[in-house]
Amino acid sequence: MNPKSNRARLLAAAAAGVVLAGQMAFAGETGETREAWRLFVADHTRPVVRVLDFDDGKELARYDIKGYATLTASASGQTVFATQSDSDIVHVIGTGIALSDHGEHRDLDVSAPALLPVTFAGKRPFHVVPHDDHLILFYDRGGKAEIIDEAALLDGTAKVREIDTTAPHHGVAVTMGRFVLVSVPDTSAETKPDTLPPRIGLRVIDGSGKQVGDIAKCTDLHGEATSARLVAVGCKEGVLVARPGKEGPELKLLPYPETLPKGYVGTLLGGKALQFFLGNYGEDKVVLIDPDSDEPYRLVELPTRRVDFILDPADVRNAYILTEDGDLHVLDVVKGEIVRKAKVTEPYSKDGHWRDPRPRLAVADGQIAITDPRHALVRIVDSGTLKESRTIPVDGQPFSIVAVGGSGASH
Repeated sequence: MNPKSNRARLLAAAAAGVVLAGQMAFAGETGETREAWRLFVADHTRPVVRVLDFDDGKELARYDIKGYATLTASASGQTVFATQSDSDIVHVIGTGIALSDHGEHRDLDVSAPALLPVTFAGKRPFHVVPHDDHLILFYDRGGKAEIIDEAALLDGTAKVREIDTTAPHHGVAVTMGRFVLVSVPDTSAETKPDTLPPRIGLRVIDGSGKQVGDIAKCTDLHGEATSARLVAVGCKEGVLVARPGKEGPELKLLPYPETLPKGYVGTLLGGKALQFFLGNYGEDKVVLIDPDSDEPYRLVELPTRRVDFILDPADVRNAYILTEDGDLHVLDVVKGEIVRKAKVTEPYSKDGHWRDPRPRLAVADGQIAITDPRHALVRIVDSGTLKESRTIPVDGQPFSIVAVGGSGASH
């Protein structure tokens, strides 16, 4: 498919999504419509996670954990995983927000957030991948991944399927139906003490743990995302895409074209209403990836290095990119262009340690929440005007952030 017809297809899908959203809103009037959003904020160095009401900024709960955490929300938004890689433990927070689909409308149930009684321990838990009704937790130094059932967690128990990852490595596992895609380490490589082997590929395993087919080459595998029924992972040679097939997932590499400058993808985001992927390409560029196009890559250059980026789950054409000069850029994913920008924070240099305190982004109710660790604030910016509407003071250095919420009928 050529780029012009591809853009037309994306525009049509986006328009259909808007119509569907309107139909859902109308149908939701069968009960009293209500809306609720919450922010979950982890501190850069302190072992604490705070739950904030998005509307008034009030702290609803504070949870003291074992170490500083990276936060990941489940696909349903009912749980948030607080992954403490340096402390070898993961805590789970029940968000207190549950959206249930009833075809012509959604119901919204709101309750108090809670630190759930189940924790997960293992050597250096790192990547957490939410998918449908479960999450996949990968232990870099544990030689395993765990597929965790969310419903059991909410009942206060653990229902876990363990996956052997061959050897400890900084990798990832992603489910695809009854199959699991798992990164492959180079066990023959010589490594220095206290270092992990490089990644060389991706393999598919079935429900019994047996490998299906050959290992697909993917040097320096890093970054994964799901969009529609596709899974993509970043490689040095290109982006490897997995599609459902008759005998299991089919893997195909989309090699980087010679027209792209030297670089590769290491972080990926997947579109929800539209099928596409957004990835970094080095530190000062991003690429839009459409696996079904004859020209799958569209490069977007940034004025300075990227600090964080995120897709808007509701306004499906928008991606937001924060650069180290403090500018927030709106990327139209259909046009493949930056359409507007505004200054939202002071400059935060990318020089220094990779985990130095820098802003992170979340999207809630048509607004962008930006942690500003230097000033102990969460800044709320309107996604349409890019103007700051208010700030939420947060003690310490607010860092990792996720937003959970939505609207629905309350019967």
